[in-house]
Amino acid sequence: MNQLKNPNRRLALSAGAAALTSASALVPMPASAQSVTRLKIQTGVPTASIYFDLMKRFGDRVEKMSGGRLKMEILPDGAVVNAFEILDAVDKGVVDGGFAWTHYWSGKNTAAALFSNPAAGGGTGMDQLSHMAWLMQGGGNALYEKLFAEGLKVNIKPFMMQPMGPDPFGWFKTPINSIADMKKLKYRSPPGLTGEIFKEMGITAVAMPGGEIVPAAQRGVIDAAEWIGPADDMILGFHNVFKHYYLQGLHQSTDVGELLINKGTWDKLPADLKAVVEGAVMATIAETYTFNVQRNAVALEKLKKDHKVTVHDTPKEFFKEFLRATNVVYDKEAGRNPLFKEVLESQRAFAKVVVPYWTKISGLYFNLGVDSPND
Repeated sequence: MNQLKNPNRRLALSAGAAALTSASALVPMPASAQSVTRLKIQTGVPTASIYFDLMKRFGDRVEKMSGGRLKMEILPDGAVVNAFEILDAVDKGVVDGGFAWTHYWSGKNTAAALFSNPAAGGGTGMDQLSHMAWLMQGGGNALYEKLFAEGLKVNIKPFMMQPMGPDPFGWFKTPINSIADMKKLKYRSPPGLTGEIFKEMGITAVAMPGGEIVPAAQRGVIDAAEWIGPADDMILGFHNVFKHYYLQGLHQSTDVGELLINKGTWDKLPADLKAVVEGAVMATIAETYTFNVQRNAVALEKLKKDHKVTVHDTPKEFFKEFLRATNVVYDKEAGRNPLFKEVLESQRAFAKVVVPYWTKISGLYFNLGVDSPND
């Protein structure tokens, strides 16, 4: 008998075909069979930087999480534009995305200085973890989005993603013992209001990208400099020019790198790929904390033992004077810039609740540590 005329056989074949169709729908298609979105991300750091390493890991994470549907090419500083041109390049679509720090754009709106690198915790005493809590839980991210849309007026979707601070005070050719010693020097500081704070203290502050610092010191353009931390500073060869390193600083109580994506490019991504990027950003935040602690601690030991760098405590008079200067500069700026005032007031209100708790609960562990970096 012809099996195809058997109604039970026909029913079995139909059920089998339906099962195969259903099962195939559950198997993800290879990336080659799907459309692949490729984004060029211009960073403001050299390839040797641990920031660049973290960005490469971020790109790899996005590719894996998306099943190969979203790929990111991570470019070093200067590949297309230099660090200070990244904002405009992303806005205009010259590159799809960028990585830098929000305070780089403080020349366009001073409120930018309060997001990635607030001095002395915005004058409030917030440390890096408190600052990230403000961003995630205290309304900071909404103000961050407002900065780009209304303050900077750019077509960009921003993400805070690499908390790498606090930053050491920096590198010196000769030891310093007072603010009076600092006033004799030309010091590379971050751009924007942080430089204004140093100037309020009577210190000559000069801004320049990280890759220019060592050559400038070799030419005698600057006498001292801060950059990021022991690991990145060692990669750039700071120890070949400077032999005195001061750890404690208030100029960047946090140092949060940001991912910028052209808004038109972001809006074209499907919802699931947007979720992949958002999830990868959160993973990078956690990973950055571990990089920051371990790699900088190891690098500091190497600087001391292998490169004969002397590590000093920053003169204590510096902290009180820096806090005074920070509040003078920030209060003055709040009177000129409504958005700066709005962000600063938000940080101060958050700090009023968080700082007393956080300093009490975590201060014990800090005090159990080594008092002097040379011990």
